[in-house]
Amino acid sequence: MTHRQHDVVVIGAGLSGLRAAQLLAPDLDVCVIEARNRVGGRALAHTFGNGDTVDVGGQWVGPGQDRLYALIREMGRSVYPLHDEGERLLLNHGRLSRYSGTIPKLAPHVLVNVHLMMTRFDALAAQIDPASPWSHAKAALWDSMTAAEWMRKQAWTRDAFEVFAVGIGAVFAAEPHEVSLLHALFYARAGTSLDNLVSTGGGAQQDRVHGNMAGLAETIAAELGDRVRLSSPVRHIRWRDDGVVVETPAGAVSAKRAILALPPNQAMRIDWDPILPASKSGLWLRMPPGACIKCVAQYETPFWREQGLAGQAVAPQLDVRVTFDNTEAGKRAGLLLGFIEGDQARLWAARDPDDRRAAVLEAFAACYGEQARHPIDYVDQDWTSELWSRGCYAALMGPGVWTGHGRHLRTALGPVHMAGTETATAYYGYFEGALEAAERAAGEVRTALGVR
Repeated sequence: MTHRQHDVVVIGAGLSGLRAAQLLAPDLDVCVIEARNRVGGRALAHTFGNGDTVDVGGQWVGPGQDRLYALIREMGRSVYPLHDEGERLLLNHGRLSRYSGTIPKLAPHVLVNVHLMMTRFDALAAQIDPASPWSHAKAALWDSMTAAEWMRKQAWTRDAFEVFAVGIGAVFAAEPHEVSLLHALFYARAGTSLDNLVSTGGGAQQDRVHGNMAGLAETIAAELGDRVRLSSPVRHIRWRDDGVVVETPAGAVSAKRAILALPPNQAMRIDWDPILPASKSGLWLRMPPGACIKCVAQYETPFWREQGLAGQAVAPQLDVRVTFDNTEAGKRAGLLLGFIEGDQARLWAARDPDDRRAAVLEAFAACYGEQARHPIDYVDQDWTSELWSRGCYAALMGPGVWTGHGRHLRTALGPVHMAGTETATAYYGYFEGALEAAERAAGEVRTALGVR
């Protein structure tokens, strides 16, 4: 078995791990170890039959995500706005209606209620310190209940609850009962506000990257060259205060410092020596990922635009509860994007892919008419079944996790430093958060090794 020595070993070639390695590479001997046969982690692109590509992993960037915009420019890429012109659709209990703005067209009392819920939620979120959510005076109270419990107290009607739940599902890829209120408030505050996270123009879904988001990871990996080693799942990590040994089927790597850039559920697949302290294992075991199937249908043209539609729909009772016009600027073919999330994602993950495709197109047709039933191509990505993620968009925290274990989220294990979007204080769960975590972890390594 080969045994190589480096200054730093980075575990995980998602955007966070690659960026950390890129920041350290000019001054230190760095290698990156990745289990998959590709880089990018939760960034992944698909190529359609006509040669067009589409992100089937994370794809958006919006105002405030300055690190990601800077990286896009650094990697020689450009952005374009998500198509946001035209009216949006609400399909509610079989009734299809058009509306403008962020909140669907509802009965006046429901509309007022949803607006109040959003306002109250963001007012609470604004009080949270993203670096220490457990420090808030009401942290224990908010962490003892789920987001669903809070919503039931705030919603006057079932319609208001369901519409708000669509927003929660879209942001967390989970059901409201799966996350604690404190985690939901932290997540929103880390991304500025819940209103920002569900918004397109001026919000977190404002822009996309020409050539797909996954291309950023591929460009960084190309720059790093043979420092990146694919198809090398980490089986065992032995660490002491003075160094670390990382073992894979292809051989062992020893280093003075390591950066762990994996989702918590994947970090728990590794055999650690010494055994993980309860503070860390207790946290990671309580951080399951969300559940999401991202579905994209390709059409000859974005035909819905001819009907004056933006390609954005909300359908609380359907398996596909939100859709977007995902057409790349400058391309002729039109793309409709839909998400299956939470409970429905887990159900459809176990069913025949052809049946799932039919159900998605049925949902598109319910909103956009018969033409939506006949795409020229189609792809969906079931992130719950992806071997080295087993979920998306990010890890969740249920009741009691932040207050009981959260303070250990970013702490190092001896020479092993923590990266990945799940350790971010800004835009947790987003690529912006992955980059923030990479900068912090790389800075910790530089300090530990005395390198400026």
